[in-house]
Amino acid sequence: MSETNLPQITLVRHGETAWSLSGQHTGRSDIPLTPAGEAAARALAPRLAKKSYAAVWSSPSSRAATTCSLAGFGADRVIEPDLAEWDYGAYEGRTTRDILAERPGWRLFRDGCPGGEDAVDVGARADRVIARIRALDADVLVFSSAHCLRVLAARWIGLPPEGGALLVLGTASVSVLGYEHDRSEPVLRGWNG
Repeated sequence: MSETNLPQITLVRHGETAWSLSGQHTGRSDIPLTPAGEAAARALAPRLAKKSYAAVWSSPSSRAATTCSLAGFGADRVIEPDLAEWDYGAYEGRTTRDILAERPGWRLFRDGCPGGEDAVDVGARADRVIARIRALDADVLVFSSAHCLRVLAARWIGLPPEGGALLVLGTASVSVLGYEHDRSEPVLRGWNG
């Protein structure tokens, strides 16, 4: 548990991949970390080792698994299928710029993806993760991808899944969810650090 005796959930976005660097939507494609992404994942180790975690959960992707391992938590990793990144369907591997050329005004969090998920779908998965986290009532370390973590954070603080559009995450970033005074006040304790 944290120093406030209230649980904290540490969210880690995976390190850089070729597609995160180019801005391509990477949902279910298994794109490995770049050398810079691997170095950034290793650099997470001293930051994350400052506390202990009752559970270490990761999306099924190799980019999350590699980040978890290089950060020093591979032996503790449990795959949590609901932490999989947004399924981009027909937009997998495409950039927002390319999609907008075909579909002016498109917004992922508002419009979703043909043949893939919309924000409500990702929100339902996030809600299941949150229920499991709250049942543990302990500090949890989570490794996943940007859009999934953004929706998870939005749902944590009571926003609709589309509220994740307001929360940007860099690669190999660390964010913390927790509570203010008691468990009835979920908050963002730190974001995109």
